[in-house]
Formats: sequence, structure tokens, C-alpha cells
Amino acid sequence: MHVIFYILCRMHKAGKALHELLLSAQRQECLTVGVYESAKVMNVDPDNVTFCILAADEIDEGDIALQIHFTLIQAFCCENDINIVRLNDTEKLAEILGSTDDSGEPKDLHCILITNPNEDAWKDPALEKLGLFCEESRNLNDWVPSIALPE
Repeated sequence: MHVIFYILCRMHKAGKALHELLLSAQRQECLTVGVYESAKVMNVDPDNVTFCILAADEIDEGDIALQIHFTLIQAFCCENDINIVRLNDTEKLAEILGSTDDSGEPKDLHCILITNPNEDAWKDPALEKLGLFCEESRNLNDWVPSIALPE
């Protein structure tokens, strides 16, 4: 019983930290949103990627192309020591980040990168908390942990 409570508590804290990080990164203009846009950034400037979020709803689980992209992104992140989490609620992401881009087109919220905009390392307490969460998860052989955003 204590183990389950500990896991739920860890996940809740990680979800809260992710929510804070998304808002902070959006204010700092340190977000890359979309699978293809993220792949471009990872290819051109992987050293500035500090965190990766892969998001999919139940409907997306059957999308083979998306799952292949996720596998490639996960491999890239693991090779380049980029912390990565899975999120199962693109609706909440849309509430936080908005569902459309500047042109009114729907945003592809399946992959979101947090980047460093300049030479100085961007320090955010939420990013540090998530980094510790990911490190703990890897120690438990959970290489891409799933978390949930708070209600």
C-alpha cells in the first residue's frame, strides 16, 4: 500500500512540475511544438534541447506512423541524455498551450520540446524536479515514464 501511495505521490508532483514548466517555457519562448518541428530542432541543434514530452490519447495509440516517430524520438533522447516523459492527455495540453497556432491551424501537440534559448543554461525549478523524477524512473528501469497533468 505504501509503495502505491509513493508512486502516486511522485506522479502527482511530476505532473504539477510539468504544468509549471510548460507555462514557464511558453513565457520564455522555449517551446517547440509538433513532431516534425521537434525533429528539425533535434537534428539541427540537439545540445539546446533540455526536455521532451510525447503526448498521445487513446485514439492515437493505433496511429502506426506516430508510434514510429515516438520510437525514433525516444531513441534520440536516450542517446543524447535528454529527459523524456509520456503524457496521455493532449486535451489538457491544449488547455495550457492553446489548441491553434498563430495562423489558426490546430497545433500538433504530440511532441513538445523545452529548449535553451541561449548559451546560459535556463534554470527552472520545475525542470530540475522533472529531471530528478526522470532520473529516479530510469533507476527503476522506466526509461520513458508516464505522468499526468493535474486537474
